[in-house]
Amino acid sequence: MSELKELIERFIELDDDLDKKIEKYLETKDDIDEEFDKENEEQINEMNEIYHEIEHAIFNEELIIVSNANSEEKEVVALIISDEEDDVEEFVIPVFTDEEEAEIAIEEFKEQFEDNEFVLDKKTGEEIIADHSEDEDFIGLAINAPQWDFVIASEDVHDCSE
Repeated sequence: MSELKELIERFIELDDDLDKKIEKYLETKDDIDEEFDKENEEQINEMNEIYHEIEHAIFNEELIIVSNANSEEKEVVALIISDEEDDVEEFVIPVFTDEEEAEIAIEEFKEQFEDNEFVLDKKTGEEIIADHSEDEDFIGLAINAPQWDFVIASEDVHDCSE
């Protein structure tokens, strides 16, 4: 398993746990306050550190992207995340940590877009972000979507060593 996949799984685990704590806390309080933050400071700090590691890992790691091979020009699959009534079509690019995750997603894509033939390509997170940076509607990357619900904004992906 890739380090990126391990980091995200750990982050999701901590995030789910914190969500449960928030839910329980709000049973007796009106809002999240400093008391909650203090009680959970260690977990919140760990989540922040892991998220920062994820930002770096995505920047540098070679990820798998899925493209539609049937169009004239090979087109990267994008997931629209804005509502139908919105004037813009904000989107994320699904990227995958390994071929197994990509194949699971392709099966779902085939159910939605039956006539398409999908192919896999590899690029670093930095390259994928750069390819779409001019598009105002590009939000970021969806890691192992739709299996996971983990999106990272394009502006968060970076490498502190540069």
